[in-house]
Amino acid sequence: MARYTGPTEKISRRFGVPLFGPSKSLERRAYGPGQHGPRGGRRRKQSDYAIALAEKQKLRFQYGVLEKQFRRYFAAAQRQRGVTGILLLQLLEMRLDNICYRFGLGLTRRASRQFVNHGHILVNGQKVDIPSYQCQSGDVITIGGHNRSQQLAMRLLDATQARPESEWLTVDKDNLAFTVNRAPERDEIDPMVNEQLVVELYSR
Repeated sequence: MARYTGPTEKISRRFGVPLFGPSKSLERRAYGPGQHGPRGGRRRKQSDYAIALAEKQKLRFQYGVLEKQFRRYFAAAQRQRGVTGILLLQLLEMRLDNICYRFGLGLTRRASRQFVNHGHILVNGQKVDIPSYQCQSGDVITIGGHNRSQQLAMRLLDATQARPESEWLTVDKDNLAFTVNRAPERDEIDPMVNEQLVVELYSR
């Protein structure tokens, strides 16, 4: 599956939030990219559509999915019973690359995606190298048996040990085993967007 490979700092500065992880560039220059960024210029008031579109774009970039794939996630959320916005966030959170990021197997979602792509992950004992693989409650994620995979996983866990643990995930660092207990609640996700505006955008 294709993915966005362009500059990340420019995107984070455009939206004013660190969508791809901690951003020193955003801290130094907390304004949009381009020669008119510092001054701001005479910008017209944004329409409701423009605001909703920006929220959708932020969510796409945050989880690293393209437009066509994002629309499929939204359609799947609409088919389920419940609040569409929250269901959309849960579908994105339950992607394998995001689950690995939450476990600490990568400083960013991009790094976790690469970790999955390189075949280091087993889901319920089966090798899975598809970052968009949809995890389910009760899935057990382990690291492949190669020493290289396990050493890399330990280095990543050491580098991300300050990341707070979540109740919907269980981490067993000693055995390099990770369990998905359930889908996360809205307050456990913190997506940096207003998902209701995304629902309204696609419902126009």
